[in-house]
Amino acid sequence: MSEEASKEKNVLGGPLRACSFDPVTGYFRDGCCATRGEEGVAHLVCVRVTADFLAFSRERGNDLGTPRPEMRFRGLQPGNRWCLHVLRWIEAWEAGKAPSVVLEATHERVLKFAPLSALKRHALDLH
Repeated sequence: MSEEASKEKNVLGGPLRACSFDPVTGYFRDGCCATRGEEGVAHLVCVRVTADFLAFSRERGNDLGTPRPEMRFRGLQPGNRWCLHVLRWIEAWEAGKAPSVVLEATHERVLKFAPLSALKRHALDLH
């Protein structure tokens, strides 16, 4: 994890933890849902994807299950952790298809878009 990422906070106010190195995730492909201080980075919700969510996302035009070698993306499988775009998580949440969230690896900036109570209801690390 980069020095910038190590200073970032999660939605609980603690240090931002890594989300996944297998598959490697994050906007910067460093395993972390970090912004590195840049505006516009929105892949900030660390989730554990399900088959149901992958189907929902594919139906909405964001196929996360199909490998895309040209983008060095092998495709996600149920159970993988991934830094999901905050607006995609909200869309899934509103549709009742939200994947589980890893709060300690979800960036605090998500709280500008989604309430902590909703994230906690889907939290892997609180149940």
